[in-house]
Amino acid sequence: MFDTLSDRLGSVFDRLRGRGALNEADVRAAMREVRVALLEADVALPVARDFVDQVTEKAVGAEVLRSVTPGQMVVKYVHDALVETLGAETAELNLGVTPPAVIMMVGLQGSGKTTTTAKLAKRLTEKDRKKVLMASLDVARPAAQEQLAVLGRQANVDTLPIVPGQQPVDIARRAIQSARLQAYDVVMLDTAGRLHVDDQLMAEMKAVAETSTPAETLLVVDALTGQDAVNVAKGFAGQVDLTGVVLTRLDGDARGGAALSMRAVTGKPIKFAGVGEGIDALEAFHPQRVAGRILGMGDVVSLVERAAETIKVEEAEALAAKMAKGKFDLDDLRAQLQQMQRMGGLGALANMMPGLKGMKGAMDKAADSKALVHMEAMLSSMTAKERAKPEVINAKRKIRIAKGSGTTVQEINKLLKMHMEMANAMKRLKKMGGLGKLAAMFNKGGLEGALGGLAPPGGMPPGGLGLPGGTGGLPGLGGPAFNLPPGFDKFSKK
Repeated sequence: MFDTLSDRLGSVFDRLRGRGALNEADVRAAMREVRVALLEADVALPVARDFVDQVTEKAVGAEVLRSVTPGQMVVKYVHDALVETLGAETAELNLGVTPPAVIMMVGLQGSGKTTTTAKLAKRLTEKDRKKVLMASLDVARPAAQEQLAVLGRQANVDTLPIVPGQQPVDIARRAIQSARLQAYDVVMLDTAGRLHVDDQLMAEMKAVAETSTPAETLLVVDALTGQDAVNVAKGFAGQVDLTGVVLTRLDGDARGGAALSMRAVTGKPIKFAGVGEGIDALEAFHPQRVAGRILGMGDVVSLVERAAETIKVEEAEALAAKMAKGKFDLDDLRAQLQQMQRMGGLGALANMMPGLKGMKGAMDKAADSKALVHMEAMLSSMTAKERAKPEVINAKRKIRIAKGSGTTVQEINKLLKMHMEMANAMKRLKKMGGLGKLAAMFNKGGLEGALGGLAPPGGMPPGGLGLPGGTGGLPGLGGPAFNLPPGFDKFSKK
């Protein structure tokens, strides 16, 4: 996400930070590079021009040039301008209306509208405790209504029964009546799309809107289409009363031009971002956090929230009890690897940790070789006894495990060596008084104390972010600091 833009801006700011003093010429030269970086990221020209002018006006002031850390001051102004361009505040859904609140999803064909409808319905059901009914109004695309029904079953969200031959306006009317009779909180209308914005599409949108009076009209656009996404949004905004935008495939958008241009060009906030193919892969769009990721400042709040959502409390408590005794077997290693996968893998974690943007490449290299998947296969090919007592794994057993997992004996040896190093680290930690005492040496209460104000509703999960003792250590990363497990690099792509 935003990798190209992030790398370009990072190189510009690294040069600024390395200077003890800056003059106006230095600042203006850096801003020219920022402008080029924005344009290469497919940001709309007027947006890039206004962005650079805004930052330059502040950055050439006496406050920056006379500052003790002028480079950091310039970065701060760029960060503030990014936040403002992206929308300043997180835009929430307006569901404070008499139930059922109607959310109308609009967009072109192929933008991911139907999938996004199901993702948002699942999010509203699980996070906001809303009773949601979905209805497909797409009678033009073959099997579109059946697709939403299948997604509804996957998301455990109700869908309106299909009546063959019924037209969009009638379907919308029936959905709202059914929702009132069955006390649904939200009705989601998945409207039909077209290959391009045309009069027929807009007439249908307006007719459905008049019938349903939606509380939210969300435009779904594909972030990978760059400026085309912005042009589509402008076309819809001029015809339909939009309340927000959902950007799909944002995880694959290395440039970020659509996200940076959308708010400024359309005046409509980005409310959600699709960050993967899974039914859970939809996130609220937080301008502050996105700006932090672009500038390599990390996103600790999202990291804590993701950990709270993915960590299984029972597993964390069981692991805490074992590690308190200095024990760490292959079942524990397996649980930690699975936890890393649930949190998005090493590259995703590096993106969200402050100061670790530079490690992302190395982590992605390890991830490209499917190291986590290979280790999971090796561990799954072992018996329960072998995982509990790795010392029983002799040469004959290693050959069997290698054949069962599609790996080699050498890779089995690397895995066992990695586990041994981690187990020894746990034993040494116990002798030092445990993770809690170690954390107290650095910061009273550990990282959890430092992140107390950032913890999600309900507080941190037991064991901080996966390790006991309140350290807030990241799961499976070898301890309270953000380190790869010892030997993990041996599994990277050759």
